[in-house]
Amino acid sequence: MNISSLSIRNPVPAILLFTWLTLLGLFSFHRLGIQIYPTVDLPIIMITATQEGMAPSQLESEVARKIENAIAPISMIRHMRTVIVDGVVSFVIEFKIDKNVDIALSEVRNAVDSIRTELPQEMTSPPVASKLTTAGAPLLAYTVESSTMDMQDLSWFVDNEISRAMLGVSGIGKFVRLGGVDREVRINLDPVRMTALGVSASDISYQLKRVQQNSSGGRADVGGGVQTFRTLGAVGTTAEIAALDIPLADGRTVRLSDIANISDKFADPNSIALFNGKPVVAFELSRSKSSTEVAVADAVHAAIEKFKVEHPDVRIHEVYNTYQPTFDNYHGSMDLLFEGALLAIFIVWWFLRDWRATLVTTTALPLSIIPTFLGMDLLGYTLDTMTMLAISLVVGVLVDDAIVEIENISRHLRMGKSPYHAAMEAAEEIGLAVVATSLTLAAVFLPAAFIGGIPGKYFAPFGITATIAVMTSLLVARLLTPMMAAYIMKPPRHEEKEPALMQRYLGWARWCLTHRKTTIAAAFVFLVGSLALTPLLPTGFLPTEDRALITMVLELPPGSTLADTQQSSTKATELLRSIPEVESVLANVGASTDAYPETPTGAANIDTRKATLIVRLKPRKDRTLRQGEVENLVRAKLRELPGARFAILSGAPGAVLRVVLGGDDAESLSMASREVENDLRGLKGIGYITSTASLQKPEVHIKPDFARASDLGVTSEALARAVRIATSGDYKVLLAKLNLPQRQVPIRVQIDPAQRNNLETIRQIPVAARNGTVPLEAVAKIEMGSGPAKIDRLDRIRNMSIETELGTRALGDLLKEANELPTLQHLPPGVQRISDGDVEYMQELFSRVSVGMLIGIICVYIVLVLLFHDFLQPVTILVALPLSLGGAFLALLATQNALSMPSVFGILMLMGIVTKNSILLVDYVIIARRVRELNRFDALLDACHKRARPIFMTTIAMGGGMLPIALGLGAADPGFRSPMAIVVIGGLITSTLLSLLVIPVVFTYIDDLLEFLKTIARKLYDPHGVAGTETKS
Repeated sequence: MNISSLSIRNPVPAILLFTWLTLLGLFSFHRLGIQIYPTVDLPIIMITATQEGMAPSQLESEVARKIENAIAPISMIRHMRTVIVDGVVSFVIEFKIDKNVDIALSEVRNAVDSIRTELPQEMTSPPVASKLTTAGAPLLAYTVESSTMDMQDLSWFVDNEISRAMLGVSGIGKFVRLGGVDREVRINLDPVRMTALGVSASDISYQLKRVQQNSSGGRADVGGGVQTFRTLGAVGTTAEIAALDIPLADGRTVRLSDIANISDKFADPNSIALFNGKPVVAFELSRSKSSTEVAVADAVHAAIEKFKVEHPDVRIHEVYNTYQPTFDNYHGSMDLLFEGALLAIFIVWWFLRDWRATLVTTTALPLSIIPTFLGMDLLGYTLDTMTMLAISLVVGVLVDDAIVEIENISRHLRMGKSPYHAAMEAAEEIGLAVVATSLTLAAVFLPAAFIGGIPGKYFAPFGITATIAVMTSLLVARLLTPMMAAYIMKPPRHEEKEPALMQRYLGWARWCLTHRKTTIAAAFVFLVGSLALTPLLPTGFLPTEDRALITMVLELPPGSTLADTQQSSTKATELLRSIPEVESVLANVGASTDAYPETPTGAANIDTRKATLIVRLKPRKDRTLRQGEVENLVRAKLRELPGARFAILSGAPGAVLRVVLGGDDAESLSMASREVENDLRGLKGIGYITSTASLQKPEVHIKPDFARASDLGVTSEALARAVRIATSGDYKVLLAKLNLPQRQVPIRVQIDPAQRNNLETIRQIPVAARNGTVPLEAVAKIEMGSGPAKIDRLDRIRNMSIETELGTRALGDLLKEANELPTLQHLPPGVQRISDGDVEYMQELFSRVSVGMLIGIICVYIVLVLLFHDFLQPVTILVALPLSLGGAFLALLATQNALSMPSVFGILMLMGIVTKNSILLVDYVIIARRVRELNRFDALLDACHKRARPIFMTTIAMGGGMLPIALGLGAADPGFRSPMAIVVIGGLITSTLLSLLVIPVVFTYIDDLLEFLKTIARKLYDPHGVAGTETKS
């Protein structure tokens, strides 16, 4: 039974159904979280192995390679990245997207545990494997100031009070303090007195730890009860530490204050935070993966306000946030949704000039969109760029079904029928076409949602949300629109005149049908011309976005001190603040940040010669320059900074071209990397180039004299330990502690830091020997040398990557030009190029989407065959697909947009939309021939006459609905959404114009082919000429 007729006869069930769906949709809408992109749980496992003071080259051979070899057999590993710096090895194991992250973590831990006995015995802590629990870059950053606390007290206040309050906020996954100092008791030894007494720094440190400790153990039964023993040997103040008598190995004792200066100060700072050039204490907050950006930000703001009330003497100021663009994007998307809907409604009214018909059509929009939120909530989706984009783009599609229904009902009303009978007959007549167009769209979107890989994780919310909206729209068009029209619409009071444009169009259509070969030839030329535009289109991954935040890393030469980096950061801040569009600058001196927050390298980023600068720009509406143009100004300004190199990190894919070279021969790899870097600098239109080619850092090499050391009873281990403790103290976990009520303060024993800048003093460091101590120079040769500052490895071989900022270029074009460089085509033996970075993801995107498109076309064909019961006429409908490409490519070229992920989304959507016009035409031709028994020529002209108006209406309404998105109106950044809308509008224009003229001609050829095949079939199955009655179709 026709459900439209059933709904018209019994309107109450349809009204109740949509009332219930609307209420549930509104409830779900308020439950949906808001974030920038869909939550994609990348299966990434991180391992950190720490050995304080160990050089990168030693860590590579003794730790990194062994762990890599243990992990390599694990299945489904995509890439294994290793970053080695002084004392730290960081591994990032990236698995294929289908790998279960918990299983991956278990397998990695088992692999590391299996080789733990092969790792150096002196490793103070075992390698720690963990999965990524935070989502992307920090969400918020604040500075903290107080007039009642100094830097040391304020640092502890942030670590203790603020961290406790912030980590108690739901959704916060990580708290990091920037800048400030860590309290520490410093015991600075006097080398002269130590030499006189014949003791070494290692002796003092070891004996102090044995004295300064509390121990438990033992049992007493005094008074009939049970008691445990506690040996309370730890003192509680610095003065008591100074008064301690330290027993020496030979039986002597020494008072600590006699050989050292004891002070309660702070550890050597390894980072400094600067806000607009002024030292501050700051902190960053990152959200956990299961949370949404805006909800967490709101909760943090509430917690901060509450904390301010409880601590009025503390001033907390927000420095930057990464959620505001998300919030703007959400509001911008909602504004665009309303603007597109209003524009589509106005277009409907302009064509129909009937407020009743417009009201019925308008009702379809909210009743199609609001229930979509229910589906999103049930599937666990959020209001992000992809889902909001799907809803914004299908605004025009959602009103299409209602337009087709209403226009057909209006035509029946003009034939003199009552609204009730007009609605009944028109709904039945147009039903197949409406169902076919909606199922065609679903057939395109659903396969694309399951293309797999990382692109599939982004396509899925887009495709499924669009499918839910389209199918809801179909339900509205079949149940509600005819029913409302039957009871609301009225017959026209005067006869409507046919517009002159219709007669002109019918003349063109008649000409095309009588000049079929010329029409097909012209369409073929247009198609060839469209395909010829493809090489002219730049290709990219993702368009750059304006998030009003620039992250950059400043790097000084190896050996630079923290003070040098601070000075350069202060100078850089001054240069940046001279740019009018810059609002503030936060510098984290002593640490670099990850180019991709999704694959963090953790502790390996701590480096005194590097600094991370977070540049906050004025809001997009308050400046005339886009972020990309401001970044060009930043590059120009920072070129004035001497002795430093910098890199701008976008934090998003598609912003840099990464060329990765790998090899086991460090010298050949380094030479090849430098040659490629020099060639890349010759490319035009690019931004800054940075290389991870390891620079050599200055080192002091101590080479033992084994003969003399053996005579004096000195081992290499004792020698290294004496030097380490004397110059920087013992390992952190082995230091003695000063117990305070809420924490333990480390006690560091070392020579006076002022003595470390004198090589002669270092030569005199006492080393424990068989009979007392001997100076270091007596058993070893001390000389200046160098070693790698950092070692990068990828997939178990050393690698060096050269990252080129795209500047004004597109990723695909720049890659093509880079691939033709002689140095990349003729790499030296032992050096290979490794596929990694945005290029790898871009290639995966286009390969997977191509498969998705092919599957989509096949699904569309299958749906059309099932609906029309014909294998050939669906081919006529599919001809509209290539006719739309020319307009899409021309629109991209005219607006200077690249063929990137959003453009591909647009082409995918276009595939479903452009078939609507062909379906409407072909459906009516079949009806005219089968029901009204018209000949083919008259049926085609009648179809053109009857269906041209709804085709024009739906095309203009759809284009109008997407126009605000294409123009980039509103607060939301148009970088991602605009190319998609441009593709759809451009493709719609050419497809509509050509479909109205070319599709009827193609229909005749397909029909001729069908008749020819029928003739052949009759001859094959009826050789004597006794044929059955031919039935026209």
